[in-house]
Formats: sequence, structure tokens, C-alpha cells
Amino acid sequence: MIQRICSVLVLTLLLAWHASGQQSFDVPSITVKKINTSITLDGDLSESAWSTCTPTKEFQQYFPTDSIPANYHTEIYMMYDEDNLYVGVKCYMAGQNLVTPSLKRDYRAGGNDNITLMFDPFNDRTNATFFGINPLGVLREGIISAGGAEISGFTTSWDNKWKGEAKIYEGYWIGELAIPFKTLRFKAGSKIWGFNAYRFDTQSNENTVWSRIPREQWIFNLAFNGEMIWEEPLTKSGPNISVIPYLAGGMVQDFEAADPSASFTGDVGADAKIAVTPSLNLDLTVNPDFSQVEVDRQVTNLDRFEIFFPERRQFFLENADLFSGFGISRINPFFSRRIGVATDTTTDATIQNTILYGARLSGKPSKNWRIGLLNMQTAEDAENDLPSYNYTVAAVQRQLFARSNVGFIFVNKENFTSFESENYDPYNRVMGIDYNLASSDNKWTGKAFYHHSITPDQVENENFAHGFELNYRQREYAVEWNHQLVGEGFDAQVGFVPRKDYFRINPEARLFFYPKNSWLNQHGPGIEYEALFSPENGRTDHDIELYWRASLSNSGRLRLSLRNQYTLLLDDFDPTGTEATALPALTDYNYSNLSLEYNSDRRKIFNYRIEPTIGQYFNGFRYGINGSFNYRFQPYGNIALNYNYNYIDLPDPYATTSLFLIGPRIDLTFTKKLFLTTFIQYNSQIDNININARLQWRFAPVSDFFLVYTDNYYSTDLKVKNRAIIAKFTYWLNL
Repeated sequence: MIQRICSVLVLTLLLAWHASGQQSFDVPSITVKKINTSITLDGDLSESAWSTCTPTKEFQQYFPTDSIPANYHTEIYMMYDEDNLYVGVKCYMAGQNLVTPSLKRDYRAGGNDNITLMFDPFNDRTNATFFGINPLGVLREGIISAGGAEISGFTTSWDNKWKGEAKIYEGYWIGELAIPFKTLRFKAGSKIWGFNAYRFDTQSNENTVWSRIPREQWIFNLAFNGEMIWEEPLTKSGPNISVIPYLAGGMVQDFEAADPSASFTGDVGADAKIAVTPSLNLDLTVNPDFSQVEVDRQVTNLDRFEIFFPERRQFFLENADLFSGFGISRINPFFSRRIGVATDTTTDATIQNTILYGARLSGKPSKNWRIGLLNMQTAEDAENDLPSYNYTVAAVQRQLFARSNVGFIFVNKENFTSFESENYDPYNRVMGIDYNLASSDNKWTGKAFYHHSITPDQVENENFAHGFELNYRQREYAVEWNHQLVGEGFDAQVGFVPRKDYFRINPEARLFFYPKNSWLNQHGPGIEYEALFSPENGRTDHDIELYWRASLSNSGRLRLSLRNQYTLLLDDFDPTGTEATALPALTDYNYSNLSLEYNSDRRKIFNYRIEPTIGQYFNGFRYGINGSFNYRFQPYGNIALNYNYNYIDLPDPYATTSLFLIGPRIDLTFTKKLFLTTFIQYNSQIDNININARLQWRFAPVSDFFLVYTDNYYSTDLKVKNRAIIAKFTYWLNL
């Protein structure tokens, strides 16, 4: 074990050496002017206060190229008073045929006319909040973590209190935003913030940024931020305490229970947000209810291991990366969805474990430090043999060099049950250290980590997980190395670790070409190799993929892939996932397949994605197609059909079957405050039809009324499994 720890430290030192580079690009700046007059948000910049600001106009192209100024300019004005930051944007355009798919908040930026503003109050180029507006005044906000180097570090699930309005004129549109300082997290006395903005202009098919970002990086990458210079240092705002009570009630009926009659439920609870300092926040929750959270999109599971679904519950989202950013996606010591969800040890079914209360302290006490402390308590459920658990997570992160950091995490799951059970450990603990690399120009990124678990009756010397990742990305090419080692006894019960007892290597290399005057905007080949080894069986898996990816000049995307896979089954496995005759353990298979994926131009009223796959599958064949069709009737809604069909043909005595997953979805936006989403999922693999309809009325800022209806049926005979209708009222109250 000492050798493993030393190897991690050596690799960390090597990464730190790479991270010590300084910025090599010009940093634009904008001055934020102090005002003493009131501002009316109406999409009109004619008020005298706006004329005192000096706007920034020098936007650069990001797409279709990144080497010229924007063809259609964007102006940004900034000013502030004691309570709010005010931003005015003036976006010039080629015509009046704007693309605004719906009136629903938290829209996707792609295929949509809009502008997004990214604020980095500590100017660390690692974490930011963003606020966006489109020509109809539809708003979105969210969080960027991990420097914006990965798509997983971008989320619109975070919600907070602010305002914005917009108006369309001949040849341009204007947006006005008012963002309360109580919504932002910053250090009192700060003079300079990091800032960038990006705009999607569908008519000119042009994506532009204020501070230039190379096209090989994500458009929300924080490494290339400019600066906001405040005319006067910011002072601490007044008391910042918000209480969000809720009242919920409804009817639930389980037709498969011993007593299938309907039961009526009612609940009350509250969240609170307390700004300990402008940059350190305390979140409290009592008897939280998440009935309004959108249902997970089902998948056809052809994998041998657990499928990951992202966290959607609002309480867990702010500073979520501070807790969940340790490890990698499939070796994660803390996965917040483990809290409030448990497994019935008799039926293996997933059941709800009521959360009694919780608290989270998180933020930045200084520029270089981030801290997080989370504590949640769940209720005992003796009927389902489910103990009462206390979950405690402590995390601390220290920035190093330009944009890198080192972090420590401790996760504790403690059993507070009052009854005896042999199915649960009295405790489970995980400790870990991570080093995250991000050079100043984001060419070098990576990670090294070591995690250790402590559980009663643990396997000695095998209760660890280690990983190393290093990426180098240039304009013409990218190379990546990954390896992970997970011991047989590594037991992260509050994490996401679907597989143990293996060593994995995963190198990848890509080339990028940029043709001129072509239907191709950027394209190139790549190769990725993945292999897993176990101590007893040697190589158990490999996956070799040759691919060609292309970004099209019309904003579409194309990918062609040829894969060869090898699998040694360590347990019996049914490749169809339908509980048919399983392939026996310790048999191995080598199989290849070909797939093609095409995503059409999302600016069109009708757009689609299609991905056919054909080839060998274990000891048989698989023919499949998946994708989606989308039709918008802007700005009032969108109709989508997601589909996944797989025909699996295995020799006797194994299964030959067709698997269907069809998910029509209707989004209606009657106004900017009233939305209806209806989601139907037909999944033949699990013999289920799910209907979920959610009506949301945002009657005040961050205050909502929800009416949610859900139904589950057997897909074979349409027999009802369960049904529920829930109403929920929430109100954001500032004290």
C-alpha cells in the first residue's frame, strides 16, 4: 500500500510541474460603474444611467471559426448599486427570424438565440455561476465547475432569485438583467471578478464569445475569462436569509399491495438558505420533499453493472462538485442519490428512505480555499428492515498554481437503528485525497486520487481505489491516458462504484482537421482502447474503438464508429436483460460492431438524431437503432419522440428478443410562468409503461405550484401497477 501511495504522490508532483504555467493570452476587461439611481427592467437601455457606462463590443467568433471578430456585434453594459448587479446586452442580428423554441426557463443554448453571462467572483477560473436570457426574456441560470473543461461540469439545475426582461427591435434585440448580490457568492472588498459571455446567433449561424476561447475547448471554459473591474470595492450586503417552505398533498395507490385502496398523503417542510458570509452559505432542510423532480429518462440496460443517473434534487446542487467531484464517474466516493433511497433486502426493489433533516455548509472562506460539510439524517423503517442512517460528508479543497487544486474528503454512514439486522453494517467510512490538474491555458488537464474505505469485516489491504488521468489537447490533436485500480474490499456505500477488484487502462488519441469552404467545419479520426484485468483471471475485458467525428458547417454532428470487444464473464449474465437463460460464468466472447450517429441542425423547426448499430453481440448478433425526433412550434412548445430499438439474436438455448424503449414527450409553455410537461415511457425490457405529467406555475420568483401525475402499467397487458397525483406549493421568502 505504501508503494501505491508513493506512486500517487510522485504523479501528483509531475502534474503540479505541468500546472505551473502562466497565462499567455490577452485578458480583456470591462468596468462596472457604481450608480445611485433606480433601474426599470423593460428591455430598453434609454435610461440615463446606461449612457454613463462604457460598453464592451469586441466579441470574437467561436464557431464556425475562432480567428476573426464577430460578424454581428454584441454590446454589454454593466453597473451596480448597493443591492444589484445590472447588465444590459444589445445583440445585433442579420434578420428577424429568431429561434426561440419555448418560453420555459433553463432552456438549452444550442439551436437557440440567446446570450449567457458567466461570473467568477473569486477569479480562480475554476468555478462560476451563469445567467442567460433570450430575445423573448426567457431566463436560465446554472453552475459551472471543474473549470468548464468537461460537459459534466455544466448544469442548469441550480435555481435562484433574479430578474430579466428583453425586447426585440429592428436589427437587434436588448436584454436587461438585475442580479441581487444576495444571489451571488463573493468576497467582501473584492475589486476584480472573472467574466466571460457567449452568444448563439442562429440567423448568421455564428457563436461568439467576449474573451476569445479556442474552438477545441468548450465554449464555457473558464480558463480564458476576462475581467470585471468594479468602480469601488464591493461591500458586504445586509442580512441574507431565505426560507422556502412547502406544502404538499395527494393520493397514492399501489395496486400490487396487500391493500390496494388509495391512500391520501400530506406533508409540510422547509428549506432555508443563510449567508454566513457573502461567499459561505448554510443550507438547511427539514422533511424535504422531492415529488416535483422530473423523472429519470429510462434506458435500455445491456450492461452488467448499475446505470448512473444524475442528481436532480435542488438541495444537493449548490457547490455539488465540492462533494461529488472526487474520483471519476465510476469510482465516486460520494453519490448524493444514495441519500433518501434504499434497497429492500427482501425484494431488492428500490424504496424511498425518508430524510428527516439535513444541513450543508459550503463555499469559499478565501480565494484559495473551498470547504464543505454535509449532514443528513434519514428515518427508520422497521417494516422494510431499513435502519435510520446518519450521513456526514466533509470536504476541503486548496487551489494550487494557476488553476489546479488538491482536495480531501471524508464520508461517514452511521447506522442508528433501534432494531437488530444482519443486512446492514453499523458504519461505513471512506477517506480520500484528489489532485486535479488544469493548466492556465487548459492544454493540460488531469487527476490523481487515492481513496480508502473502512467497514467492519473489511478485506485487508484491498480496501482502496486509485486513479490517474492525464490529458493534453492542442488545436490539431489530443491525447489522453487513464488508469484505475480498485481493490476487492473497497466499499463506498454512499458512492457510485459499480465494479470492484480490477485494474483498468484507457488511452485515447484524436486528430483534428479544419477544412475551408466545406460542409465540414471540423473533423478527424480517433482511437480509444480500454482493457480491464483482475488478479485471478488476467484480462477480463477490452474495447477497441476506431472512430471518425465531424462537426458540420450547419451545426450538425456526425460520428462513425467500429468497435471490437472482448468479455470474460465472471458471473452468469443474460445479455438481453430480460431474465432469460443466462450465459454461464467463466466463458469468454469476442465480438465487433459498426455504428453511425447523425445529429441534424437544431436551428430547424424539425430536427433529429439517428444512430443505427449492427454487428456481433456476445455469441450472437445485435441490430439496433436509437435517436430522437423533435418538432417545435415556437415559442409555445416542443414535441419530441425518443426511441431505442434492439433486436438481439442469440443461439439456443439463449434468448432471441426485440427490446423497445419509446418515450414521447410534450413540452407546452403557455407563458413564461406556466409550463406543462408530459412524458410517456414504454420500456419492454422491464415490462413497464410510465406516464408522468407535471404542471408548473411560477407565480413569483423561485416560488412555484406543482401538480404532478404519474402512472405505471405493465406493457404486456396494461395492468396498473401504481398511480399517484401530488400537488406541491413552495414559496421563497426573504427575511
